[in-house]
Parts: sequence; structure tokens; C-alpha cells
Amino acid sequence: MSYHEEDNSGKILLAALAGAGAGIIAGMLMAPDKGKATRENLRSAATKYSGTLGEQLSKYGEELDSKFKGYVEKLEDMGITGVGSSLNLKGDWNESKGKLKQQYAQLTDEDLEYTEGKGDELVGRLQSKLGKGKREITKLLNDL
Repeated sequence: MSYHEEDNSGKILLAALAGAGAGIIAGMLMAPDKGKATRENLRSAATKYSGTLGEQLSKYGEELDSKFKGYVEKLEDMGITGVGSSLNLKGDWNESKGKLKQQYAQLTDEDLEYTEGKGDELVGRLQSKLGKGKREITKLLNDL
């Protein structure tokens, strides 16, 4: 069974950049204003388009991140990577911390400090403190 999804976001971004470049060149060739006025117009247009481009890149980055997480979950469901290969914390972290402290008395608040996007650091601290493997720690956290 094969899963294939065509992603055109790169092509769209390239086409947008090519269109913007062509428009700038055409504007320079057909500019009715003096050089200084033309440069100022180009500067303002570049500022406008750079903001739009930044927003588009951010949007595509978020889409790629969500697709990647979806693929990881599919691989786990198919049994290819095994459960617990990716950290997926849900619910109230303070409640989860309390459960972990009850289960493992040697853990401190500093050991259980978690910041969104820095799950690998948490897993690393727990690995060294509890003497367990990454997969085992990840599964333990996901099961809370």
C-alpha cells in the first residue's frame, strides 16, 4: 500500500517569486520617473512583498510541520517506527508532573521543566535521571 500526496507549495512559491521579479524588471524598464523616485518606489514595493513572502513562508512552515507530525503518527500506526518514537504531550503538564513525581521520587521540578518545542531536552534529562532509553521515556510521557 502506497501513500502519495503531491505538494505544489514549492512550485507556487517559485512562481510568485518569478512573477514579482518580472514585475520589478518591467517596472524599471518602463519607469516614467527619475532614478531616485524609481528606487524609492522599488524600495517600498520590496518592503511590501517581503512581508507577504514572510507570511507565506511561515504558513508553509506550519503546514510542513503538521504534515510531518501526521506522517510520523501514520508510521507509528503502521508499526514501522514503533509507538513512542515521537513526543506528543497532551493535557495539563502540571498534573502530569505531579504523577511523575509520585511515581519517581528522585525527580525535581528542574528535571520536569518543559517548554513547548523543547521536548528533546525534557526527554534527555529524564533519560539521565531515570536511566531509561529515549523510546521508553517518550512512551512514558505520551501515556500520561
